[in-house]
Amino acid sequence: MGWHQILRLLGFLFFLHSSSLSFASALCPPDQRDSLLLFKNSFQLDGVAPSPCPGYYTSYRGYYTSYLKTNSWIKSVDCCSWDGVTCDGVTGNVVGLDLACGRLHGILHSNSSLFLLHHLQDLNLFGNNFIGSRISPNLSSFAKMTHLNLSRSQFSGTIPSEISHLSKLVSLDLSYPHPYDESNSLISLRLENSIFTMLAQNLTVLRKLFLDSVDMSMVSPKSFVNLSSSLTHLSVSSCSLRGIFPVSVFRLPNLSTLEMDSNEDMSGILPKSNWTGPLAYLSLMDTSFSGEIPNSIGDMKSLSVLSLGRCKFTGPIPSSLGNLKQLESLFLSGNNFSGAVEFEIFRKLQNLRGLSISQELNITDNRLSYAFPKLEALQLRSCNLTKFPYFLSSLQRLIILDLSMNRISGEIPMWFWGICHDTLNTLALSHNLLEGGIPQLYWKSLSIFHLHNNSFQGPLPIPPPSTSVFSASDNGFTGKIPSSICQLSSLSSLNLSNNNLSGNMPQCFGNMTNLRLLDLSSNKFQGPLSSSFLSHNEFNDIFLNTSLLVINLSNNKFGGSIPLPSPMTYYYSIASNKITGKIPSLLCNAIELQVIDLSNNSLIGTLPRCLMNFSTDLSVLNLRMNHLDGTIPQSFSSRNSLTTLDFSQNQFEGILPQSLAKCKNLEVLDIGSNQIEDTFPRWLGKLLELQVLILRSNNFKGLLDFPKGADLFPKLRILDLSTNNFGGPLPANLIMNLRGMNGENGQEKPLYMTRSFRSTPYENSVTVTLKGLETKLVKILTIFTTIDLSHNFFEGDIPGVFGHLHSLKGLNMAHNYLTGSIPPTLGNLTGLEGLDLSSNKLNGEVPRVLGDMASLGYLNLSNNQLTGRIPQDKHLSTFSSDSFSGNPGLCGTPLPKACPGDAPPPPPPSSSTFDRKGHESWFKPKAVLMGYASGIVIGISIAYIALETRRPKWLAQGVRMLERRTTEWMKKPNGKAIKFHGQ
Repeated sequence: MGWHQILRLLGFLFFLHSSSLSFASALCPPDQRDSLLLFKNSFQLDGVAPSPCPGYYTSYRGYYTSYLKTNSWIKSVDCCSWDGVTCDGVTGNVVGLDLACGRLHGILHSNSSLFLLHHLQDLNLFGNNFIGSRISPNLSSFAKMTHLNLSRSQFSGTIPSEISHLSKLVSLDLSYPHPYDESNSLISLRLENSIFTMLAQNLTVLRKLFLDSVDMSMVSPKSFVNLSSSLTHLSVSSCSLRGIFPVSVFRLPNLSTLEMDSNEDMSGILPKSNWTGPLAYLSLMDTSFSGEIPNSIGDMKSLSVLSLGRCKFTGPIPSSLGNLKQLESLFLSGNNFSGAVEFEIFRKLQNLRGLSISQELNITDNRLSYAFPKLEALQLRSCNLTKFPYFLSSLQRLIILDLSMNRISGEIPMWFWGICHDTLNTLALSHNLLEGGIPQLYWKSLSIFHLHNNSFQGPLPIPPPSTSVFSASDNGFTGKIPSSICQLSSLSSLNLSNNNLSGNMPQCFGNMTNLRLLDLSSNKFQGPLSSSFLSHNEFNDIFLNTSLLVINLSNNKFGGSIPLPSPMTYYYSIASNKITGKIPSLLCNAIELQVIDLSNNSLIGTLPRCLMNFSTDLSVLNLRMNHLDGTIPQSFSSRNSLTTLDFSQNQFEGILPQSLAKCKNLEVLDIGSNQIEDTFPRWLGKLLELQVLILRSNNFKGLLDFPKGADLFPKLRILDLSTNNFGGPLPANLIMNLRGMNGENGQEKPLYMTRSFRSTPYENSVTVTLKGLETKLVKILTIFTTIDLSHNFFEGDIPGVFGHLHSLKGLNMAHNYLTGSIPPTLGNLTGLEGLDLSSNKLNGEVPRVLGDMASLGYLNLSNNQLTGRIPQDKHLSTFSSDSFSGNPGLCGTPLPKACPGDAPPPPPPSSSTFDRKGHESWFKPKAVLMGYASGIVIGISIAYIALETRRPKWLAQGVRMLERRTTEWMKKPNGKAIKFHGQ
């Protein structure tokens, strides 16, 4: 052996020796071991069995399994072998800590021993529960950190600036997938603009940045231009970003994934040229990006996912999309594209797994034209389809098919029921013009089945046993619910509302453990609801042991005692049935309730005291139209969330409970048609959200005396005090403060006073007097404003301050003892549609300005002491004579009494003597009168609909013309039997 070989051998042996020494010494340093143990002991540990982590899967994060990783952390064992711990092979220092989904629970304090591990390079705390914790500034102690994941761990507060000091970071994930509460207003983490600017400038080697659902509302999109050119992944979905996103970010040389969806206030455009690169995943869904999709999109050869749904893109869908042969997912629905789309564009995309379009499509009937061998999800909503595309029969792997919101008519072809027999999971055919019956269904994997809003007839189809969601509402299905529905053990949501179904409700609904939503409203179901205990009469327990969240049985003919909701129920409506008996106090055990609607039944007895304060979440309590009596309990809690209280049309007595003043969120209070004896509840004026106050038809009395300048009822829009015993002067000081009616509140409002409870809507409704007729508004328009003070004992002048209520639509002060003249300031109410001052003691002339009120469709000044000529140069003369009758001093058209100097009116037609035809001649006009009465009621409804659609002008004019022609006909001798105003 030569010297060279000997030296090499000695060198190799020395290397092995030194390596073995280093390996032997690569134990976890005791101080770092102790720091880890202190960290472990600072948290509560959830010791249940391993399970899937409550997170979500993405291709770049992967799946996590939830289990107690720290169970293996024992002091007598080298910490480098502990689960989740990675050590340096030479020094033994702890360089990696992966506790993703480690079931840690508690606060991560800033002085945690975790921050003593200065050598950490990789820290993953994803999926734990550090609720109440803030991200510590001491993260800056990890100077060598390259990978940091704090996502979905319940951190809150502002992200500290120190995180921008981690200049070696390659991957940073602070995202939080579920940041919103029910009102979509709470975001856990906030990122200031200055801190994001530093982060973008300092993290020069950053490749992956995930900030989903972090509040970045204060971050300027301009700051994104400073991001590292090394960036490959950028995800800022649901971050409340606003402003114009810089187009240069799309051109970052290494960017492969860009997710910015669900930032509704962020706008921008796509690059029109020089747009190439490795971008493979682009999602801008639910943003305000606009402009045209450039033809250059066809040059992005790496694109596999293109999600541009629900944006504001315009122009044609470029045919160059057909060049993206590697494209797997394409979502373009919900934009403003122009022209029809040739479906031929997509024929080349043989790798498509998901396609979503909502644009008019031109699809050839050639059954061999389109073949998508990998297509799993197809959404062709709102594509103006008139029949089922036959190419669907060639698809083999379809999981999701959505053809809703089209114009597909007629019966479903037989070939359709056989598509994707083994794979179809979701089928949506809602909002079409489909009719006929539904055959037995054989899809093995069908889970979600939507048939609602069509014209299907015949017996109710029962989907396969695998179904979890079945919606067949708003059709014409008839007959009983088949007993086979009880076999759907996976069913979680069943909506059969608005059909013609009849018979009894299947008793098995009380045994379906997975059922969460049950909506049988607006059918013809009848009979008592079955229950397991037959001995008690106060309540029915059919739902008591279920997990139902929504129970809606309204508008049927169910009888018997109240079916108690599940303890989990939040929406509970049995309105408009034949339910009898008392309201049981056991109802108060359902503490999750947000909506209770027991209206229009035959309930009796007094209210359980607990009903006013059993739940801090209760928002709606509707007991209208029953036979309830006694007093309203004085037990409203200061922690309540009530927005709607409707006790109207019962037999409540006593006084209003002053604890109502604790209902700070109250918007609707209706106590109408009871036997309440009280003075006006001025203390309700401090309820700043109150919009509807109805005290009609009670025994309220006294003066409406308000101090000058009192800031009361700032949002009130509907005030009905009619048919009480109020007296004294009209409340001028109150009228001056009704800001909700004076047009000052110019902020954008929804169309109706509709509230949504976890996506389940509830409509407020009230009964008011419109144009002399009592009308139920099944929805309350937010622009509808009215004051009704009729049938009281008010006296004195009409205050001119009424003229400040510029938004007022209806004003009724009939049947009082008002005196003086009609104030000309009423002419300022240019939007007023109904004015009733009848049956008072008003004097003077009819103000000419009333003729300038173009929206005025109903006017009643009858039975007063008005004098002079009715102004003829405006449209006042086009109202019926009933609008002015009972004023002996009035003259001129439309009254038959001529004014001095006018030509005499034509003589009335001669009446024939009474003969055997007299009854017939009286009966015929009366029958026609009744028809006109119905027509006027319909006309008022149409006028209200016109108001809803914000196109009242032309339609309201037509309604007024109909009313005037009617009343002109009615003033004929045989037409005076029926009047349409308060008398």
